[in-house]
Amino acid sequence: MADGSGVKRPREGEERKIDWRKWKKEKKEEKKKWKEIKLFRKLEKEKMQELVEKKKEEAEPNKDEGRHYTVSVALPGSILDNAQSPELRTYLAGQIARACTIFCVDEIVVFDEQGEDSKTVEGEFEGIKKRGHACVQLARILQYLECPQYLRKSFFPKHQDLQFAGLLNPLDSPHHVRIDEESEYREGVVLVRPAKPGRGSFVNCGMRKEVQIDKKLEAGLRVTVRLEKQPSPDSKTRKGLVVSSHHPRTVSGLYWGYSVRLASCLSKCASLFDLLLSPRLPFISS
Repeated sequence: MADGSGVKRPREGEERKIDWRKWKKEKKEEKKKWKEIKLFRKLEKEKMQELVEKKKEEAEPNKDEGRHYTVSVALPGSILDNAQSPELRTYLAGQIARACTIFCVDEIVVFDEQGEDSKTVEGEFEGIKKRGHACVQLARILQYLECPQYLRKSFFPKHQDLQFAGLLNPLDSPHHVRIDEESEYREGVVLVRPAKPGRGSFVNCGMRKEVQIDKKLEAGLRVTVRLEKQPSPDSKTRKGLVVSSHHPRTVSGLYWGYSVRLASCLSKCASLFDLLLSPRLPFISS
């Protein structure tokens, strides 16, 4: 029977209508909360891993990757006099440079085998002649080969001693970096280019972009630059810091070429070394 109120009761087996919009909204909120909880747990896990790694780094002693000793070689300039032609003289100097690079020699001292400890000013001057020329030529070729290819035009004008230097094979030393090769350090030459006040000079480091260093230096200087991280591709220049020439060796343990020095005789250069090893000398001093 029907009530006097006029409201119909739901029959048995008849389901109530579901508000689907409300149901979807509730489901979305639940899903959102679950994602937030999941992300929070992930961040906590990453923080814990960072703390563990940091503790490991603090527990381990700092590893010194640098090389704090140097290797020097003393050679007589008269070694070039054994060559029979100018081409062979140049090739012999190239072989010396290649061998020193392979064995990571840091300094090459070229001494005059006929030199004397004490020079006198008595007597008549008979001219330079041939004496000493082989030492200078050997030192010049060694310096030429040590210099990266993109810097040679800036530091080595045309010279008779370098007439056949183009026949020599490149040393392929670690500091002879190619144009698109990534490297932490690079050799460069300071350019004649004006910079804004408070900013450093521009350097040609053999890259597609010039490098702006942190200091203002005189144009034409050869510098060792430590490059900063790769900037955005839209930037016109790279950023870098000027470091000493031995910084790659003492800090990163890299072989960074050799320096060349002239000496009047063997005794002049022997006094600068801590340890002498020679098959001809009857002693090993330290």
